[in-house]
Amino acid sequence: MTGPRVGLLHTVPALAATFQELVTQSVPGADVVHAVDAGLLATAIREGVTDEVRRQVRTHVRHLVEDGAHAVLVTCSSIGEAVEEAAAEAAVPVLRVDAPMARDAVARAGEGGRIVVLATLEATLGPTGRLIQREIDAAGSGATLTATVLEGAAAARSAGDQSTHDSLVRDAVAAVDGGEAAADVIVLAQASMAAAVEGAEPGIPVLTSPSGGVAALAEALR
Repeated sequence: MTGPRVGLLHTVPALAATFQELVTQSVPGADVVHAVDAGLLATAIREGVTDEVRRQVRTHVRHLVEDGAHAVLVTCSSIGEAVEEAAAEAAVPVLRVDAPMARDAVARAGEGGRIVVLATLEATLGPTGRLIQREIDAAGSGATLTATVLEGAAAARSAGDQSTHDSLVRDAVAAVDGGEAAADVIVLAQASMAAAVEGAEPGIPVLTSPSGGVAALAEALR
């Protein structure tokens, strides 16, 4: 029996393999179609989520749906708000990868808790921060949100120095985890940060987007 067709839109080419594996595990028999457009993220970093980025996201989503996708997951947090706009026009579920992570963060923080968002790109802080704040407001939890960009991490990854990138992410997590004003939950804003903390055992929850995004995709397909 043929499984569902799944559309994935990436702005970081290297993440295609990560999400392919996760979808294969979570959606048995899935036929996965990848669309990769690094220019979307480059523009978001340089200019923000422009009207052209929004148009291109809608176009990619439409093409994936026309190609038979039963659901689409967009794996880039920086363009999350454009994803929501595209979802409103689509005939199938279109999901932003960080939405489940945001809900989980607010639930784990609890009443008046503290959420710390770590990102390697300034472009991600606004979309992720606004998403989490929206969840805080909806829950009425009064949780507080602090966001930090890890200097040098994105440059290291772009230069092919994954080891330095991952080290900077782990060091930042450890600094929050062991700090005097420790958070109740840490959110790693970008999917590309997730591998840096695999196997780590911090004292507080550290949330990443890939697994939650794929779980939401599997649920949407059901």
